[in-house]
This record gives sequence, structure tokens and C-alpha cells, in this order.
Amino acid sequence: MPSSPPAEANLPTSPASTDASRPTTPTPSAEAPKPTTPPTTPAPFIPPASTNTPKPTTSTAPPTEPAPTPTPLTASPDTPASADAPPPPTTPATTPVPPNITPTISPALDATDRGRLLHGTHHAPHSVLGAHPVPGGVAFRVFRPFALGVTVVAGRLKAELHDDGDGFFSGLVPLQDVPEYRLAVAYDGAVQEVEDAYRFLPALGDLDLHLIGEGRHEELWQALGARTMTHQGVAGTRFTVWAPDAQGVRLAGTFNFWDGTGAPLRSLGGTGVWELFMPGIGEGELYKFEITRPDGSKTMRADPMARRTEVPPATSSIVHASHYEWNDEAWLAQRAELPAHKAPLSVYELHLASWRPGLTYRQLAEQLPAYVKDLGFTHVEMMPVAEHPYGGSWGYQVTGFYAPTARLGTPDDFKFLVDALHQAGIGVLMDWVPAHFPRDDWALAEFDGRPLYEHEDPLRAAHPDWGTLEFDFGRREVRNFLVANAVYWCEEFHIDGLRVDAVASMLYLDYSREPGQWTPNEHGGRENLDAVAFLQEMNATVYRRVPGVVTIAEESTAWDGVTRATHHIGPGGFGGLGFGLKWNMGWMHDSLDYMSHEPVHRKHHHGEMTFSMVYAYSENYVLPISHDEVVHGKRSLVSKMPGDWWQQRANLRAYLAFMWAHPGKQLLFMGQEFAQGAEWSETHGPDWWLLDPAYGAEADHRGVRDLVRDLNTVYRHTPALWQLDTDPSGFQWITGDASEDNVFAFLRYDTDGSPLLAVSNFSPVVRHEYRLGTPDDIPAWHETLNTDTALYGGSDVTNPDPIKPEPQPWHGRPASIRVTLPPLATIWLRPA
Repeated sequence: MPSSPPAEANLPTSPASTDASRPTTPTPSAEAPKPTTPPTTPAPFIPPASTNTPKPTTSTAPPTEPAPTPTPLTASPDTPASADAPPPPTTPATTPVPPNITPTISPALDATDRGRLLHGTHHAPHSVLGAHPVPGGVAFRVFRPFALGVTVVAGRLKAELHDDGDGFFSGLVPLQDVPEYRLAVAYDGAVQEVEDAYRFLPALGDLDLHLIGEGRHEELWQALGARTMTHQGVAGTRFTVWAPDAQGVRLAGTFNFWDGTGAPLRSLGGTGVWELFMPGIGEGELYKFEITRPDGSKTMRADPMARRTEVPPATSSIVHASHYEWNDEAWLAQRAELPAHKAPLSVYELHLASWRPGLTYRQLAEQLPAYVKDLGFTHVEMMPVAEHPYGGSWGYQVTGFYAPTARLGTPDDFKFLVDALHQAGIGVLMDWVPAHFPRDDWALAEFDGRPLYEHEDPLRAAHPDWGTLEFDFGRREVRNFLVANAVYWCEEFHIDGLRVDAVASMLYLDYSREPGQWTPNEHGGRENLDAVAFLQEMNATVYRRVPGVVTIAEESTAWDGVTRATHHIGPGGFGGLGFGLKWNMGWMHDSLDYMSHEPVHRKHHHGEMTFSMVYAYSENYVLPISHDEVVHGKRSLVSKMPGDWWQQRANLRAYLAFMWAHPGKQLLFMGQEFAQGAEWSETHGPDWWLLDPAYGAEADHRGVRDLVRDLNTVYRHTPALWQLDTDPSGFQWITGDASEDNVFAFLRYDTDGSPLLAVSNFSPVVRHEYRLGTPDDIPAWHETLNTDTALYGGSDVTNPDPIKPEPQPWHGRPASIRVTLPPLATIWLRPA
């Protein structure tokens, strides 16, 4: 270091990596100030690093007041250097700066603070780093590993700090106030002029911290994670993370070459939240949190609140800010006109990554809305979109709960897809997985060194079926993380509904557990009271905040009140869970079992098709033929059917029309709409080649797809099929006991009393002149749909003429009609 002060340096622009942690030449950043022309006068002051003897300096600009006499300082416990209070707000250097400043001593950090910063265990780095008023002036302390030198730049002032070793630099400048300043950090061959991250007040407010502590922050994504902002007039990114058991947290990323030593976060009170505002850091930067566990070991973790991630198998979080402008105002305005259980709801379930393998979100937006609209579905249901490390999990083992999977594009790209579906008049449902999470050591598992998101009791934490960890629903911060996540998808991505996965595994303490592997609740029961409270809170919050959305439970037991309001107490003493709809797993299992039997044996299983009406109005149901039924050796839907190829397709068509007429909403998984014969695989998706006109059996598959289109068309225009799905007055059996004939016949009604008569013949014979009792106030019926028509690939046995009732009582009704029932077919009749 020269004994006399050199001329002021011409500093380069600040690079994107403003916290560089090793001596390499940085890349310039567009956000940093432009280089300035060196003045002709020498710098006001640069104290030498090699001695504490001040050297005088000269300036062409005369001082406006005498320079204050510096007070010698030493690093001692009395100085504010180790105080925990944050630094006061900086003020502009309005007080004239003396041209010749000669501090007598470097106020270096004491050994305790140095050690804690070096080992990543300092809970209040801002209290010792940055600029602090002290007796005799302002103490500047900087921690920049690998830096060769650091100079404070404040207007005309330039004060080179003393190198205290191990990356620490300090200096005492006799100023009356803390000035607005920047740091000129010298590395090997380059100098960066940057903001000091430790001169800023916390960028997270007291109200946010209070709500987080209470577990009631409904917009948690606005408070935690990485958020670009302008703070105290400086652009940058605020990083916040909840890690209450951590000894310390540091930030590592592309901006500091993944060395977080010089970027410790501060702990904000007793909330367990750590915070650091990093000036100059913007969108696209990769980052993780380096957490020092209670035992002193370290772990590098992805941000639980990250809104964007790297493409798996890479695991870093990415700073993200959305710039998407929505165009679905018309859709959002009308979606709340009818509650889901009183509206038409026909769902096409799909796995985005394999529907058309290789397509991005934006490319899917060019094809998916048109395809679904052509088939007449009202909604799509996407298998989990949130980021997940293993594609073979289909998205059901989530690590990035706030980030759409990067496999298909950015979060704004996903918004583009949702927007395109809305503009096509199609609602968007999404599978949501709050029951469990995987054990990956870079994600949520023992996040800060102890059980945090998972239950502290290992018996309750470990999911016995999937090798994952269950959330601790009794911890308010964890419950807040999940409730806010549900709101996040609905508000930020305009999702119209959440299908909540694996609800049964959440509700029961003994789910898939043997005696001795679970502990009863406080009442001695097996109900998970924490999970019940969480689901009630989630549903109540989502419905209150986002009008027009629907929550759907995949719940496979007879739990009472899944779709009952949370404030209505049921016979079991619990309020309802508050869901809008529930998957009818019983109907699915029973009906598929019936259809799997040869027609000659179906009479022995007749009750499997009628039993669902015993409990049809106990909940608001969806009839699901989902992905779970066409994988893992269960065979595709058409392959479950008995008989030859013609009979399999006929059975499938008859079954689909029976399903669409049955009380409840409909869900059909992709590929089943055109009778794909193979099971679904996430590696290659549906067998679209079956619809290639060059394929010899293309007409067979096209016929089933044409039927699905017509089912949806008639369904949407026939209120009797959806208006009273949850009201017993909307359904009447004509005959539910014709087991010898394999025939089922029932009426559906709308609120005006207009009926639709559905008749299914699940035997391979034509039944001519089959008599059915009917109301006597319908002068004639006409066939509005017949699954046996030639258009669909059937034998074309139809009822082309109006069917007039006869005054002959039948099936307990005053009139009756005689119809021809096609083989293995369902017909729908409406008043002519």
C-alpha cells in the first residue's frame, strides 16, 4: 500500500455478481451506475492499511468547516459493534465533508463476532457490519471474503478501510451522520462499486412478522422467499426464509459464486424468519440458503417459497418476478354465477408433460384448449403442476410448492396456458398435494436441522406407503405454509379449483399403520384432529378469498361431512371439512367391477350398479375415471371390458353414457376418450396414432371419441343432468332391479321438472318392445342419444320415431312405453 494517497480510481460498473466471493474478473451489470471520469483533484482521503499513522491529503475544494478531531476507537465490548440492534436509517451526507480525514485506528470486530460470521452462526450481522455511529464518527465494517481491498465511497469522500484479515475490513471516519455510501471492492485485476447490503433496514414489516408468527399470513408468498423490490431507493431482491432452529443462515447463488460466507441473513425476532436485502440482485439469479444446523453442521437448501426453480434434476431456486398480463376477465366474472355442485362440470384429466410429450406450456396453449373445447368438456384437471424432482411420481411428491414445474417453461408461461384455456371457456382444476413431501436432503426434510415441516414424532412423520414425510398440520406456521399455498395457486395463477390428493391419509392417524405404530388423539380416537382443522381452515380461506373456485377431495372412506360446511356439526361431533365436491371412489370401484364381468354373470353383481344411489346425496360427488384406474396393471378402461373388440367398445360406450347420466359430475382421464387399449405411461402419453386415418382401426377409436363429444354436448344443454345432482328430487328409479335383463332405467329432472330418461342394457342381446313405466304427463319421447348408432361404431339398433306412452301402468307408474334396447348400449330419451 503506498504511503501517500493515490488519485481517485475510475471504478468499473458493478457486475451482476455484486457479492463475488473469489478473485475473478466480474461481468458488468446493466443495473450498476456508469463509470465516471476521474477528477483532476486527488481523493479526499484514503488511510493506509499498513499503519495507523494518518497521512495528510490535499483538495482543490476548500472545506466549509473545520475537520472534526477523530476519537481513537478500539474493538471492545463497549462499542456498538456487537449490538444486536439494526443500523439506523442512512441519511444523505448533507453535512459538508472535510477534505482531510485522518482516523487514528481501525475499529475491527472482536473475535467473537468474527468467529460467528466466519462459521455462519451470527444471528444479527447487520448489528456489526455496515455503518454505525460511534463516539468520534462513523464506524464502517465490511465482510468481503477474497477481496484485496475495500473503499467507502460517499460523494467526494473516499476512505479505504483497513484489512483486518479473513475478509474483514473496517475503518473509523469522523462524520457527524451516516452518509449514503457505496463500496469499491477490489479483487485481483478488477474493482466493483456496489451497495453495502448491511446498510439497509429490514425489508419485511412488523405486520408481516406478526401474521407469520400467528400462522395467519394468507399471502405468505408476498413475505417469504425471494422478492425483487426497490428498498430505501435501491433496486435489489429481498430474501427471507423461515428456519427457527437454525444457528445461522447464509445466502449462496450465482451472484457470489455459490459461496455464502459473506452473505449472512439476520434473524427477525422470535418468528424464526431470517432476512437479507441484496442490492443489485435481480430476476434470473439462482440461489439457495446455506443453513447452519443446531449441531453446527451445514446444509444447502432450496427455497421452500421459491416461485421458480431450475429444470430437474437441478435443484436451485430462481429469483422470479411475474410480468404476465391476464386476458381472462370475462371468465373470472362469470365463474361465480353458479356453485360447482349446481353447474355442469365435465372434467378432462391430463398429465401435462405427457399429453403431447415435448410441448412447452405455450405450445400446449396452442393445442389443448382447442382439443378440449371440441370434445365439450367444461374443465381440465391437471395432475400436479408444482415442481417435483422425480417425473415418475407424476407430480405427487412435491418439493417446490410455490413453483410450476420448470420442465415445461416459466411461471408466466404456465399463466399463458391457463389464460388460453379460460379464453376458450374451459375451467382449470389442479391436483394439489398437501398430505406429504419427499425426503430429499435439499428440500423440506429436516429443513433447519430438526423436524420443521414434518411432525417431530417419527411415527407420525413417516408415511408408510410412499416413503415420504407427512406435514405437521398442528404447527401453525406449517399450516400457514399450506393454506397460503392453496390461495396462491387460485389468486396468482387463476386456478379455478383444487383437487386435494390423499385426503384419507391425512384424516386417520392409523392410515396404513398397524397397532402399535400410531398414537390415539387426545380423545382416544384415530382421527387426526390437526389435519381436520387444517382442511377446514384451508377450505374456509379459499372460498372466502376467491369466489367461484371449487375444492375437491380425493377421499376414499366414509368420513362424515367432507362436503358439509365447516360450521355444521355432524353426528360424529365434527364440523364439515368444507370441500365443494368429493370423488365418489365407491361408485368407481363398484361400477368398474360390474363392467369387468361377462354379461351372463352380471345379474349376480347387479347391486354394484345401484348401491351408489343409497348414499348419492350424502356428499356432493364427482364420478372419477382417473389416471389411477388405468396404470400399474389395472389396464385401460376399454381393456377392462369383457368380450371381443366390438363388445369391449360397446361396453365402454354404454358405460360412459350410464356414467354421464348418473347423479354427480364426471371426470375422464386422457386417452380413455378414444378407447386407448394400452395403459397410460408418463414416458410416452396417449396413443394418438390410433386416430391416424391411415390406421385400419381408426374408425373404432374415432367413434368412441365422437360419443364423448356428443355426451358432453347433450349434457351441457340438458339441465336435468346436472342441476339437481345433489338433490334427491332430481332422480327417480324406473327399474333398478331388472337383474335378469341387465337393465337399468331412471329419470333425471331439472328444477322445472323437465325429465330425461336414461336406459342401459348391459347384455349383448337386443330387447324389442321392452316396456318401461313413465310419467303420464309426457305426450311423447324421442331418442336424443344412442351409444349403439353406427356413427359410434355400434350395430345401429335405434328408436328413430317418437315413442308415445300407453295408459298401461308399469313399474308403479300410470303409463308406460315400449322401446327397443340395443345390445350393450345406453339410450337417452327426452320429451318430444
